Amino acid sequence: MTAQTKMSEKGQVVIPKDVRDRLRLAPGDRLEVIERPDGVLLRKPSLKSGESFEAITARIHARISKYRQPPLSIEEMGRAIDEAAAEHAAMRDERARG
Repeated sequence: MTAQTKMSEKGQVVIPKDVRDRLRLAPGDRLEVIERPDGVLLRKPSLKSGESFEAITARIHARISKYRQPPLSIEEMGRAIDEAAAEHAAMRDERARG
């Protein structure tokens, strides 16, 4: 679908209602602004953290390239995932509190 809109003097752009409805966008939702050679792309962040896919993969690559230890066991990976999930939940709760 293609639609046209106009930018206000403050740089604000209105997303047409039918597009907002179809994408389930609500007031206060975050959108990623991606600069492209032919213009600007607005999209919902790929993850709930709001961090872009590109930023996440770059962060993971940076961590992996520094990793110089033997591989982790399945149990160690499970513990690491549990710890990361707990950290994520704590950060989410902290943001929710204000």
